[in-house]
Amino acid sequence: MTRKIIRISTLIVILLGFGWAAISLGKNSKAAEVGDQAPDFTLEDMDENMVSLSDYSGEFVVLNFFASWCPPCREEAPELQAFEEAYGDQAKLLILSRAEPKVNVEEFIEEFRSTSTYLLDPNDSMAKPYGVTGQPETFFIDEQGVIRYHHIGPMTKEFMVETVNKFKETPLK
Repeated sequence: MTRKIIRISTLIVILLGFGWAAISLGKNSKAAEVGDQAPDFTLEDMDENMVSLSDYSGEFVVLNFFASWCPPCREEAPELQAFEEAYGDQAKLLILSRAEPKVNVEEFIEEFRSTSTYLLDPNDSMAKPYGVTGQPETFFIDEQGVIRYHHIGPMTKEFMVETVNKFKETPLK
């Protein structure tokens, strides 16, 4: 009888330990939400330079998650380019490629004649911290690095301008 009580007690202690560990780990893996500080990252751009979100501290950033094969991403590509051409000097557009070979991204850039900054995330490592489940998904990040808006789906240039102007310290001109 005593052995049975010891085994049950040990099992309970082990299960409680696993439960506590699961809860603790879960707290640390919560995806960023509107109002949170944007998770920083360092990824390679198309020229093999390492680029961090924190490099743009003090600037408004539009962070777009995309895949070259994604029809809505292809639909919004001309709109992103139009935004880049008109406002790229006032709001930084970063386009993050989700787990694609560099050659696919290069072909996409060439096809759409894009001049934006593309970042390669070969392991899709930033999807979880940002809570990204599909593409395109876009985060509007203010000058203090706070996520102000999260948009799911394709966007137009006009929508981007309106959204940036809601949150940017100095509106786009």
